[in-house]
Amino acid sequence: MKKLFFYVFLLFSLPTAGFAEKGVVSAADPRAAAAGQEILRQGGSAADAALAMMLALTVVEPASSGIGGGGFFMYHDSKVGDVATIDGRETAPAALSEDRFLAPDGQVKAFPEGVIGGYSVGVPGNIALMAKAHARWGKLPWAKLFQPAIILAEEGYVVTPRLAGTIARMAPRWDGFDATKTIYFQDGRPKAAGEVVRNPALAKTLRKIAQKGPRAFYTGPIAKEIASAVSNAPLNAAPMTPDDLAAYEAKERSPVCVFYRAYRLCGMGPPSSGATTVFQILGMVERFDMKALGPESSKAWHLIAEAMQLAYADRETYLADPDYVPVPVSGLLDKAYIASRSAMISETSARSSYPAGIPPGAEPRSTALSGEVTGTTHFVAVDRFGNIANMTSTVQGPFGSQLVAAGMILNNELSDFSLAPMKDGAPVANRPQSGKRPLSSMSPTIVYGPDGKPIFAVGAAGGKRIIMQVAKSLIAHLDWGMNAQAALAAPNIYFDGNALLLEQGTPLELQADALAQFGHGVRVTQITPSKANAAGRTAVGWVGAADPRSDGAWLSE
Repeated sequence: MKKLFFYVFLLFSLPTAGFAEKGVVSAADPRAAAAGQEILRQGGSAADAALAMMLALTVVEPASSGIGGGGFFMYHDSKVGDVATIDGRETAPAALSEDRFLAPDGQVKAFPEGVIGGYSVGVPGNIALMAKAHARWGKLPWAKLFQPAIILAEEGYVVTPRLAGTIARMAPRWDGFDATKTIYFQDGRPKAAGEVVRNPALAKTLRKIAQKGPRAFYTGPIAKEIASAVSNAPLNAAPMTPDDLAAYEAKERSPVCVFYRAYRLCGMGPPSSGATTVFQILGMVERFDMKALGPESSKAWHLIAEAMQLAYADRETYLADPDYVPVPVSGLLDKAYIASRSAMISETSARSSYPAGIPPGAEPRSTALSGEVTGTTHFVAVDRFGNIANMTSTVQGPFGSQLVAAGMILNNELSDFSLAPMKDGAPVANRPQSGKRPLSSMSPTIVYGPDGKPIFAVGAAGGKRIIMQVAKSLIAHLDWGMNAQAALAAPNIYFDGNALLLEQGTPLELQADALAQFGHGVRVTQITPSKANAAGRTAVGWVGAADPRSDGAWLSE
């Protein structure tokens, strides 16, 4: 019966469209995917298509991402045959103090006191990221990439049930947030599914950046409007100046790459914790025959769960902005260190605790939780020349800070810092600091096959759960032989302080009793949001994939 349940589940997860023979795009909203498709059809590169999707998502998926936030960008250049990465993570304004999120008694302020409004807004990085990526890999003129988004903002778009639900959930927090209500309210109430959002202020902003280039975002009227919205926020007003925006820089970082079985995997380094944590999980399960165990095996999920919790413990201890804190990336991924962590996993029983390790080259650190809220979006583009753009973009929580400036939602990324700067008398690695980039879980990943050619590009949304969604998808694809679509559709697993969280309504729900017998606390629940996107290479070309739990779609060129 379990086997029947599992294969019926996968049957309904298979793609319904045919294989793509040319380029493909995948995004969390069909209208963004259409923007990427249009750019590919105009002869644009994968970078062009991905950047056009980022702009379109600013309009149609404002609760999750946009130019008021930041992201991480990976690019496989088919001419070079390798990958490069760009860090467009937001930065803290110069006036940020380490104790911003503390109450007078020294305790961390409760949500939403420290998250909604100006306190949590970082300097947005996506336009600077876009400029760096376009200068290096773009083919079409800069302004062309803005046209689909401008049309959506000017002519309007229909509110989806998902977006309507998010608007309704967040609207009670919008007292005094008049600019936000102007866009997402109608007749004094939150807009409902089927109604139309028009955003002329955002269209004007996009048009100005399209015409005048990226500096139009970081200097002049747009920068002043962003700084003013934060400094004069109706809740938690906090200093931000035009100089903070003018000083922003997107940075090219070295990718983090490892081998897992016969595959080479590459991802984002710090301030993303994605690559190190995903690759630690994979490294810890590599000594087990995951293929033979298969997705129906409670033992397989037990091993994944143990590796997951050990890897996340290291994440909370060592990962932060490398410009401010030494991050032992090579030590965390050292083969001998991974083997020592894997040796802590029993095949027959769960651990009672999951302490951080001491990787080679690491300084002593205190483990301190960061504050990520579920949100974000991911999108992939592959062009006809074999170039791949793989980007995760975010404003952090639903509608970010809830603030709007120049038509765009502003992020609440500073709440991704570990909000208490000290623990056990020592400074925390991911503590708030002026100019610093908060730790992120965004995990865009590109996989290379045994022949050295790329075979899979994947990423996800969902705060800290991003890491586990990507790790699960990689195991499903590389070990269990699932195609890209089925890999995304495979069950999700996560954890809290007391239990494993098993995704309700999936075959993993049937493993609850068996996993409890390993000694795990278990809770069957909805693990939301689940919003992954991917592309995979097959014998007949690249195909896209979109999480069936989301509104996502993929389109061929």
